Amino acid sequence: MTNTALITGASRGLGLALARSMAAAGWNLVLTARGAEDLRRVASELGATAIPGDVTEAAHIERLADAVPELDLLVNNAGDLGVTPLPKLAGYPLEAFRVVLETNVTAPLALIQATLPALRARRGAIVNITSDAATVAYEGWGGYGATKAALEQLSNVLSAEEPDLAVWWVDPGEMHTRMLADAVGAEEAAQAADPAKVAAALYDLVRARPASGRVSLQ
Repeated sequence: MTNTALITGASRGLGLALARSMAAAGWNLVLTARGAEDLRRVASELGATAIPGDVTEAAHIERLADAVPELDLLVNNAGDLGVTPLPKLAGYPLEAFRVVLETNVTAPLALIQATLPALRARRGAIVNITSDAATVAYEGWGGYGATKAALEQLSNVLSAEEPDLAVWWVDPGEMHTRMLADAVGAEEAAQAADPAKVAAALYDLVRARPASGRVSLQ
């Protein structure tokens, strides 16, 4: 029986690296991201299904759920850094904060709700990608970190409410990605971990299927 995974934010960074690891292991993949051209290129490379779109849109969530009537793994990887340069909370634009909340908290919950029947049927697993900014007071990271803290508690409660599923909220650590470069600059970001190495550790977690909980990969 072939396992099926749905990965958001799969056109670059950790999402792309994880998709490559899982495709090599024979998983059936349904991938989504906002950049349609990049996503379709990735899907063609991996033999995966591409469903481009914005996870904050209800119609797109519905399309994704319809595409995975059988689902073993949901990876909520898509995320929004928010305003850059990173502002202090005293001056954080509230409308921009609402957008980050929608992407980083509401959208993952919406996708979980939509795919729970398929996940329950296969006693599947959920990976919600978080950050150490959820637990550490880094200046300038208050907006993003607050949304990741909310995602962590959402995951924590979900793990209690859905004991037959594995739910992990995973801190991948700093990675050499466009998002980190936008936050700290290209030079500093280049010193961070290779997403491919982090993805390998994340896939090891999925295969081992430990008890639900918070996991730090670095």
